[in-house]
Amino acid sequence: MNWSEFYDMQKQLDSHIMKSQNLQGKNVVDDKILALLVEAGELANETRCFKFWSTKPSSPKEVILEEYVDGLHFILSLGLDLGFYYEKETEETENLKSAAAAFLEVYTSIEEFKQAKSEGSYVNLFQSYLKLGLSLGLKEEDLMRGYIQKNEVNFQRQEEGY
Repeated sequence: MNWSEFYDMQKQLDSHIMKSQNLQGKNVVDDKILALLVEAGELANETRCFKFWSTKPSSPKEVILEEYVDGLHFILSLGLDLGFYYEKETEETENLKSAAAAFLEVYTSIEEFKQAKSEGSYVNLFQSYLKLGLSLGLKEEDLMRGYIQKNEVNFQRQEEGY
């Protein structure tokens, strides 16, 4: 997948938010890391993959996709803030982890990124998040469609004073 298009869309949204919220020159990296942790939790809650005590099914795929791309927005935004870009193609893996294990890997990757804020930790975070998407049955086409739709919603929310 060509991630540069995603970075371009995210850059436009970030610029709009920073101007409209009067945040130019402020460092919001740690806020975005916390937001990513929250979004990952919201996604996990929608999948219900860890709720071994419950028989209630996960939310519909579209709800899961929307929550997933919320996290993707923050990962792209963090890369832009720190000058890191993920350029690899998405790779299908035969040994996909369970969704619960993939979530734990994402949380570990977020913490490692928070500590190091290095390009290597960023690439690892991006890859673990993509593997999570695969474990949830999300495909490249889903990511593209979901990201574009949510990006439009995010712009609209800013215009409406969200």
